[in-house]
Amino acid sequence: MAGQSQRLNVVPTVTMLAVVKNRLTGATRGHALLKKKSDALTVQFRQILKKIVSTKESMGTVMKSSAFALTEAKYVAGENIKHIVLENVQSASVRVRSRQENVAGVKLTKFEYFTEGEMTKNDLTGLARGGMQVQGCRVAYVKAIEVLVDLASLQTSFLTLDGAIKTTNRRVNALENVVKPRLENTVVYIKGELDELEREDFFRLKKVQGYKKREIDQKQKESAKKLNFINDVSPKKKSPNLLSGARKKDEDIIF
Repeated sequence: MAGQSQRLNVVPTVTMLAVVKNRLTGATRGHALLKKKSDALTVQFRQILKKIVSTKESMGTVMKSSAFALTEAKYVAGENIKHIVLENVQSASVRVRSRQENVAGVKLTKFEYFTEGEMTKNDLTGLARGGMQVQGCRVAYVKAIEVLVDLASLQTSFLTLDGAIKTTNRRVNALENVVKPRLENTVVYIKGELDELEREDFFRLKKVQGYKKREIDQKQKESAKKLNFINDVSPKKKSPNLLSGARKKDEDIIF
């Protein structure tokens, strides 16, 4: 029963053997392609992981400098600088858009930042006092937004690749440990059954030939016995002797 569970329940015929061989060929090709896909995704995964580590290390410095710049701006321009900035801002100047990148059949979401709108009105913020510190704070936070957008893009790609790698590895393991061994065992089973049928047919043909040969020999023996019996029963005819016939006197001869 353990051996039957490791193969398909099929009828051992030549047609089924060809079908199972084609399935085994497809499984082998699929296993090789999925293995290459898994390797490519793993390489990309490790590269993204290195970028995430370096980005997080730089993010600490950037966030620290931006928070320090905000403190300087508040100290110089006063606490009301927040309301002044909000009054001057009509729409966001830094925006984020997304795009998709295909890596070995897996679509990764990438985020990009871009600036739009005029900065002339915002440049006049803090003109009375603390204008330089306000602009420095703005530049620091724009840089912080850039780092955060890059980190969000990397982490999104990281999670997507992690799920894709797990799914691909499960498929590779299923093909390698379940599907291919089952198909190979099925091919071996069908070949063994076909060989057994061929041996049975050969043995059957040999038995039939031997039976026919014995019948022919028996008929030949019976016909030979009949012929010998007929020869023994029939009387033997003597061949005529010319000299003995010449010695007999012919009555028609006068002399």
